[in-house]
Amino acid sequence: MAVPKKKVSKARRDKRRSNNSKLTMPGYAKCTNPACNEMVKNHCVCKVCGFYGGKKVLNVKEG
Repeated sequence: MAVPKKKVSKARRDKRRSNNSKLTMPGYAKCTNPACNEMVKNHCVCKVCGFYGGKKVLNVKEG
């Protein structure tokens, strides 16, 4: 059975773990409606204005 030969330092361990906490939102993009510019999940209709792919596809109630 494989056993580590030396202890992994805290710095090395934390460097490895830091990749999971990115500051950017990878699955989000700006809405295609120029008046909206909300962040929307990829391949999803904007909940604020109802635009998808540059076209109005959903009637959203205001208020």
